[in-house]
Parts: sequence; C-alpha cells; structure tokens
Amino acid sequence: MIMKTSLYKNEIGKKEILELYNAKLDELEVDYESILLNTKFGKTHVIVCGDEGNPPLILIHGSNGCAPIALETYPNLVNHFQVFAVDVLAQPNKSAETRLSMKDNSYGEWTNELIEQFNLNNVTLVGFSFGGLIILKTLLQGESKIKKVFLAAPAFVVNGNPLVLLLKVFMPMKRFMRTKNNKYLKSFLNALFTDRDEFAYTYLAKVFAYFNMDFTPVPVISKHEALNITTPITLFAAKNDLMFPGGKMKRRASKILPSIKQIILLTNSKHVQGKDDNTLIENIIIND
Repeated sequence: MIMKTSLYKNEIGKKEILELYNAKLDELEVDYESILLNTKFGKTHVIVCGDEGNPPLILIHGSNGCAPIALETYPNLVNHFQVFAVDVLAQPNKSAETRLSMKDNSYGEWTNELIEQFNLNNVTLVGFSFGGLIILKTLLQGESKIKKVFLAAPAFVVNGNPLVLLLKVFMPMKRFMRTKNNKYLKSFLNALFTDRDEFAYTYLAKVFAYFNMDFTPVPVISKHEALNITTPITLFAAKNDLMFPGGKMKRRASKILPSIKQIILLTNSKHVQGKDDNTLIENIIIND
C-alpha cells in the first residue's frame, strides 16, 4: 500500500509545487496552525483555522489539489467554524505519499482516524470531487461522530461518458504532459473549470509535469452501501460536469441515498464551480 518511490518525478519539481502551495496559503491572509499528524497510513498535514469554540468542520479538496485551494474556495467558513483543511494523502501537497485503495474503505478509516486524533464530535464534512469520495467512504466506515455532510460535484456517485472524458479531458492532459504546449492545458482547464483560474493554470502545469498522478478508474457506490448511510447529506451537482454529470448524479443519488437532505443542480457549472456557485454553496453550509 505504501509507495516505495516518490510520487514526484524529481526534487526540483516537488520544491516548485510546494512553493506554489505556500504562496497560495500566504495569499489567503488567514490565521492558521499547521499540524502534521502521524496516522497508520502516513503523516497527514492539516491546516487548522477559525475559533476553536466554533463547531468543527473538515474540508477535503479534490484530486491534484491541496488544502489552501479548498480554503480559498470557501473563505468565509473560518468565520463560523473551526476549519480543519486536510491535505489528502498521495496528492501534490504536504501529506505523505501513501496511495490508498478506492476499492475498500481505507480513505474512510483514515478520515475517522483524523477525527479521533483531533477529538472531534458532531463534525461537518465538506468535500469537492475526489473529496466527496473520501467523505462517502468515511460515512461507510463509521459515521457516529459526523453531524452532516456537504458534497460538491462528488466522485463515487456516478461517472461521466468515458469517450467524452478521453477526448476532452485525458487526451489534452496527456498531450500537455508530452509536449508542454500550453494550448492543451488550456483545453483541459476549459473542459473542467467554470471560471478561468490563473492559479490552477500555474499549479496544474507543475503537477502535470512533475507529479505521478493516479489514473485508476473511480468506482461508484453500490445501492447496498448507500442504504447504510444515515448522515444528512446536501449534494451539489454540476449540470455541465463532464466528470460526474449533474443530471445523472441527481437522479441516482435521489434513488439510492436515503439520507439525502437536498440536491441542488448547479445549472451553469462545469466540474469545478465558479465563484458565484462557490458562494452559494458556502452560504448554504453556513446557514444550514
């Protein structure tokens, strides 16, 4: 399970990615504590911010991401919660390079270990994309300490058309990795991002160049598994999402997840939400 070689292609690339990480964190201008926890799956870096007297909220970013990006996406959560923004394992960030299986509940076991180590109860979980898979795995592994969940364009519910994904997402990514021609990176970003994002352009250019990404097919939750979840879930599905199509997600989630509290279809959103929809999501989390 533990990788014997680094996921980074070289130390120079790792240094450049972490420099961008630190620059984004500094840009946020938020008071925070940087904590490195020892878990059974490897060292896990967590950025903790907000008043410790506020309700706890764990924030989980998507694939090829990091905690500062998640904090920037929902900047006002720190005013209402004590936020624990987690660097997901085996991603281009400050956590260990341990790549867990998506076929079992290892990601859930890992998240629940974080909850135990921080001694948290009645936790709100918020996750985007791959972070949604991690949260659903967490609920399957053990949900007793979790109060409610918010998922934005989550993985693990449905998958998009493989041919469309190949042509519009994976081929541009692979061509950029091979040629370093920026037109392919722009094509990739245009397929997935609702708004133009300059940091994503810079960050992902480094990630694609220097980081060995996981191309394992993303599984979907079974109807039997979904029926076991009791935690209230608010789900935001993106209508124009190629990765996890919003209409398809809304239909399946409403059928198989009995604890769904609300499903909101973001009609103008691609996979990565734009600022307006992020503000909408943030306000619903705060006011729920």
